[in-house]
Amino acid sequence: MQYLPNMIFAIILIIAIGFFVKNVKKLIRNIKLGLDVDVSDNKSQRLRNMTMIAFGQSKMVRRPIAGFLHAIVYVGFIVINIEVIEIIIDGLFGTHRVFAFLGTFYDVLIGAFEVFALLVLVAVIVFWIRRNIIKLKRFWKNEMTSWPKNDANYILYFEMVLMCLFLIMNAVDQTIQIMPGTPENHYVEAGSYPISQFLVPLFQGFNFESAVIVERAAWWLHIVGILIFLNYLYYSKHLHILLAFPNTYFGSLKPKGQVNNLEAVTKEVKMMMDPSVDPFAAAPEGAEEEVPAKFGASDVQDLSWVQLLSAYTCTECGRCTSSCPANLTGKKLSPRKVMMDTRDRLEEVGKNIDANNGVFKDDGKQLLGDYISHEELWACTTCNACVEECPISINPLSIILEMRRYLVMEQSAAPSELNNMMSNIENNGAPWPYNQMDRLNWKNE
Repeated sequence: MQYLPNMIFAIILIIAIGFFVKNVKKLIRNIKLGLDVDVSDNKSQRLRNMTMIAFGQSKMVRRPIAGFLHAIVYVGFIVINIEVIEIIIDGLFGTHRVFAFLGTFYDVLIGAFEVFALLVLVAVIVFWIRRNIIKLKRFWKNEMTSWPKNDANYILYFEMVLMCLFLIMNAVDQTIQIMPGTPENHYVEAGSYPISQFLVPLFQGFNFESAVIVERAAWWLHIVGILIFLNYLYYSKHLHILLAFPNTYFGSLKPKGQVNNLEAVTKEVKMMMDPSVDPFAAAPEGAEEEVPAKFGASDVQDLSWVQLLSAYTCTECGRCTSSCPANLTGKKLSPRKVMMDTRDRLEEVGKNIDANNGVFKDDGKQLLGDYISHEELWACTTCNACVEECPISINPLSIILEMRRYLVMEQSAAPSELNNMMSNIENNGAPWPYNQMDRLNWKNE
């Protein structure tokens, strides 16, 4: 019976890791539904971007209060989770504070964990107040329906509970350590408790058995909570904890505003400008006839895998939308909604594939129209404010442009103003409805 807790812990750990791996595989499968793009260039610059933006939080601190608080939670998340290594070893082998032999270094570690736990707890409470009491406008836009709002709060509650359990666990452990004649010799005096020491008076009236029950309960709830949190990430906006690093690495290195050219269109233009090319010439013998590529994107499969990765990475922070001039002037466009809709549609496609034995069956839906409207797309001014503001290098504009390209080149569904302009350019060589011969008539007026 003494090994039963270890066996239960091992089973829980295996199930949690197995479920997490299963979801990661599904995530990778969904991202790979996108078109292939070559992002193997300039590795040093990409690594520098990842280091500065994802690790260094360089774009987060542009808004000092939120940036500082986020940095505390980010560093605390990394530092405190080092302690999870010890908890897992203790859970598997029945030990208690297995790294206590490190002596003074262990004391410093535990003390640092506690300080960060308190800082994270304070930061999370401030985040909760900003979101639910102050109600910052960007957290209450139309696209922030019940699930996105609840999801954000669930994460905050998770973090509050986990930090409290960690401090309670340490406080009760310290209480047991100083009990005279403690029968359990593995509750050795180890660790430094600069924060939880103030909670010790709450448990000093407990006898040994009661204290152990509380300590074990806090220990189990803490580690099981972490495993639940790990598996909740796939369904949450907090997936960016994992994906921010590849997303910043694979982010575009092109100057903002540079639009990619379609290879098929480039070939056509070159043929038109080369007088030696016969456009009616037959294809060389043995050459395979290429199926014409789709111009632009109408569904998630038409986007690149980097764009789909960004959809999963979106933190739903709303910085893009809060800086979008179209949104600020009352237009329907929200760059955050574009990313959320892309992820929702991608999830829908993934579930379709799962339900049909790995094959996608047409469901009569697509990203364009069913999720993102024409009105939203044409409201964009292509100013790149959303791209500049995103703290983890997401590019909503690239998705907007691809869907616009589809509307213009596949459906000829551009607004009348644009159609008139394009007709004028084709006929007159300028956006204005005047013959080239009449361009200088204004000088006679």
